[in-house]
Amino acid sequence: MSVLVVSGTDTGVGKTVVTAAVAALAVERGASVAVVKPAQTGVAVGEAGDLDEVVRLAGVRTTFELARYPDPLAPAAAARVSGLPPVSFGAVVERVGELAESHRLVLVEGAGGLLVRFDEDGTTVADFAHALRAPVLVVARAGLGTLNHTALTLEVLAHRGIELAGVVVGAWPGVADLAARCNVPDLEMLAARPLMGVVPEGAGGLAGPEFLEVARRGLAPALGGEFDPGAFRATLGVS
Repeated sequence: MSVLVVSGTDTGVGKTVVTAAVAALAVERGASVAVVKPAQTGVAVGEAGDLDEVVRLAGVRTTFELARYPDPLAPAAAARVSGLPPVSFGAVVERVGELAESHRLVLVEGAGGLLVRFDEDGTTVADFAHALRAPVLVVARAGLGTLNHTALTLEVLAHRGIELAGVVVGAWPGVADLAARCNVPDLEMLAARPLMGVVPEGAGGLAGPEFLEVARRGLAPALGGEFDPGAFRATLGVS
């Protein structure tokens, strides 16, 4: 049994698709998988949220959303504006711990970046990961600005003694510009290891075998895939 926290360098970087890709490959290997979303924001009651996407893409059936807020804000602000109670840190840790006892893999998808506030006490995804003693898979953008965001995220992980599971580019463009191509070796330098994956832009629009194949090609063997960072780097035309 293991717990993996999926966090991003920012919002909209592809966390849900990467979470689904990891889940899909684990399910293909016959592993029991659960996915937890501590807080869903920007989605009204009855509307499809991130976990619905994970179910559609990966076929996972064990999912838990612990709080939902209609406004597209950080969870703490969304709870305050809506007048609803904030996410319970203890409830998240307890639920994930229970699931880890009966599932081979539990994926915890954060909201936004690593230090986004979940409650008025300042609880963050980093706090969840630390309490769960779980490594964090960081999902980063491809383009300009990603190096600073990634460096800050990795610095927080190191400072708090949280294990880095690796860095995945969450939405690699069909035609990558010079900034995106040059960022790859720098992202690897920041993480002090090769990329753990590069998921193509638009992967979330797929389903079934097509998505599974994209996940397999886009994620490294440690995540169940076949992604070869050296071979990918060789296609970029940069040193």
